[in-house]
Amino acid sequence: MEICECLLLPLLLRMLLLGGGCPLVGGCDETRMLEVLPLCGKAFSSMMQRVDVWRWCDLSAIIGYYESFTNCTEQETHSAGCYWPHPLTHSYITGVHRQFFSNCTVGLAQWEDPPDEVLVPLIALPVLLTVAMVGLVVWRSKHTDQPL
Repeated sequence: MEICECLLLPLLLRMLLLGGGCPLVGGCDETRMLEVLPLCGKAFSSMMQRVDVWRWCDLSAIIGYYESFTNCTEQETHSAGCYWPHPLTHSYITGVHRQFFSNCTVGLAQWEDPPDEVLVPLIALPVLLTVAMVGLVVWRSKHTDQPL
């Protein structure tokens, strides 16, 4: 059974429009997007509950969950006819970051001198080696006629 080409184009158009494969004609449906993004957040929250709180800052412990969350927000943003990252999606993701990762900021390192037991040998050894090498060169230059 063959389908006439004149019927094929309208059939494909109907399939696309009824199947939801096209973005909305009016553009981004922000209301729908704001309704479905919390579903991604709830799924991420339930996944994060499987991880000990003290490991939330360990990227290797949560990277799979975070990737699922990111993919979910991207998919739901696209399904609402919006581009990703959308400013509303961005602000939602930022809120999730504040909820789970606010204690993960890395403070500036406080540099301190090592203890004297470590510092004195680190300074003295190169100085003594330099003095010894200079002495060896001077001694050898005075005794150039003698073989080693």
